[in-house]
Amino acid sequence: MDRINVGRLALRTEGDFWCAYVAEMGTMVGAILLGSIRMSTVASGKNGQLRKTQFMALMQEAYADKIEEITGSRPSMNAVVQAPTHEKSSNA
Repeated sequence: MDRINVGRLALRTEGDFWCAYVAEMGTMVGAILLGSIRMSTVASGKNGQLRKTQFMALMQEAYADKIEEITGSRPSMNAVVQAPTHEKSSNA
């Protein structure tokens, strides 16, 4: 079966939060907020990296649930890719 991209999970820092959006490929126009977490929770401390990984996994599962609900098929996730410079938040 051929693979198609139906969208993406975009993670970006906005102020004190790390936000996860459902977005179309190549743009943040019309992106829908899926969830967020305080940066201080995932950025430092002995459990920071673990929490970052857990948040990413939770948002991937929530995204996959939504796609499966709409299409009837559970998507596979591509490898993590850094956002292009024009999409990176300036800590808005």
